Amino acid sequence: MIFDIEVNNKIIKAKKGETILSALSRNGIKVPTLCHMEDLPPSGACRICVVEVEGQDNLVPSCAQPVEEWMKIKTHSPKVIKARKTIVELLLSNHPDDCLYCERNGNCELQKLSVELNVLERRISGKKGMQKADRSGSSMVRDPKKCILCGRCVRVCEEVIGVTAIDFVKRGNHSEITTSFGKGINLSSCINCGQCIMVCPTAALYERDHLPEIIDSLNNPEKHVVIQYSPTISVSLAEEFGVKAGKDINGMLNAALRKIGFNRVFDTSFAADVNTIEVARQLQERINSNTNLPMYSSCCPSWVKYVEQTHPELIPNLATTKSPQQIMGSLIKGYYAENQFIAPENIYTVSVMPCIAKKFEAQREEMTVKGITDVDAVLTTRELARLIRLYGIDLMNIESELADTLLGTRSSSGKLYAVSGGVAEAVARTTYNLFSESDMMNFKIQELRVQNKNRKEYKLKVANKEVNFVAVSDMISAEKLISEIKSGKSDFQFVEVMACPGGCVNGGGQPIPARKEDIKARIKCIYDVDDKESIKFAHKNPQVNEIYKTYLENAEDNNLQKLHTAFTEREVLL
Repeated sequence: MIFDIEVNNKIIKAKKGETILSALSRNGIKVPTLCHMEDLPPSGACRICVVEVEGQDNLVPSCAQPVEEWMKIKTHSPKVIKARKTIVELLLSNHPDDCLYCERNGNCELQKLSVELNVLERRISGKKGMQKADRSGSSMVRDPKKCILCGRCVRVCEEVIGVTAIDFVKRGNHSEITTSFGKGINLSSCINCGQCIMVCPTAALYERDHLPEIIDSLNNPEKHVVIQYSPTISVSLAEEFGVKAGKDINGMLNAALRKIGFNRVFDTSFAADVNTIEVARQLQERINSNTNLPMYSSCCPSWVKYVEQTHPELIPNLATTKSPQQIMGSLIKGYYAENQFIAPENIYTVSVMPCIAKKFEAQREEMTVKGITDVDAVLTTRELARLIRLYGIDLMNIESELADTLLGTRSSSGKLYAVSGGVAEAVARTTYNLFSESDMMNFKIQELRVQNKNRKEYKLKVANKEVNFVAVSDMISAEKLISEIKSGKSDFQFVEVMACPGGCVNGGGQPIPARKEDIKARIKCIYDVDDKESIKFAHKNPQVNEIYKTYLENAEDNNLQKLHTAFTEREVLL
């Protein structure tokens, strides 16, 4: 039912059952919020979104109040402005005065609200928080002093991801958000997905900074510095420089990284092709022997940690193949080092990922062999943007260049790793080839491309076999699927799990804010690449096949085993 309501002396259309905030937003009227999260029930905690409704004695929170036909609303009356300004001043009263040095300076919602509400002086003074920042995690820093108790991190962790690593404790003005028993984030059930960082309005949560050590390595003449970047980076980085989402700047990215001083630039999509072949081979072996099925993907480090700490019984079902990041690191310090006659210990490898969990993955003990670590440092999309600005590079006005060729040729399947369902689609294409010794005629698998769905299923029929694929993105969907499989209600041979809704395009290291339309544009750009590029299948990548022939399948050196790892049960404070 649609009816009229009056807003700021003008008539707009509203729908029965929607909130005032929803009606206002749909009609292009902006009301500030801090605690509100789209698609989740309102909490009404911050009160920044209050509006004046004729006939109501008190201001009402627009995020929680349903619209009624009789309503006459003022969104920016003097009473409303005064209330919002007071709330912001109260939040600022005990907030640190370090904006110039803050991680989120220039992209802080509290800072923007202060400007919008013309807060120019400190009228209310409060006792500053004395909590120390929690730097125990390998991926993330938690700074309680900057927390404004909006609760968005708690809600995304519990209601979207399904982990509940943090929560509110205490009451009243003693309230705070912390981990179980107030211990370090490294001891918690946190899976390092970084979605809490994406929704945090301030810098109470942010990724660990790897820039200083990378800059030191770039300036060290004894180090040969090599960088790789995820399939996602080229379709999201431009947003950090004010470009509309969905632009692929692959060539400009290569040029920028060389200008910074990296000795070699590689596209991780190449390693994604290697990952696809190894996973498909392992899947074929398990189907033929009917062991450890279904096989779960292992390229999302957040999902792997979740299995290790929550479902250790599923560890044998995980694919043993390393993630594309770690495969590329291993190839750089193995195949590339041998080819270029460089000692592996003199190579410093950097990866650029859309995910803060990759920082955690890179420092896992399993990823270091004889003192040589596959990947030495990991940058998020945001950190890379800072590095490019630091070196004064005009990213959008430089000539495009190709990635280095030694580990550079990719198939479009490798690019699909950026989206939910993409790993399953790439593996399905190669699995079809392994069973039939021919290639799929219709390489696009639409069932795995449905947007706005956290679960996608596909049945591959090949050589008198039916291989069932499923892809989920978030731990809530993963838990439901695991329960179905254990109870016998579902029968799948391959399960792709990504922690972040939508996949790596919505990773915890991506540009903030992560708007729905931006994520959709990134996904479309990835599929456009798959349409346009000539090599559609990982097993058709000529350079990958050459490396298998000359290096990986060399029985004497056992190089193929360097692409695989093992996982172990992990105990955490829940």
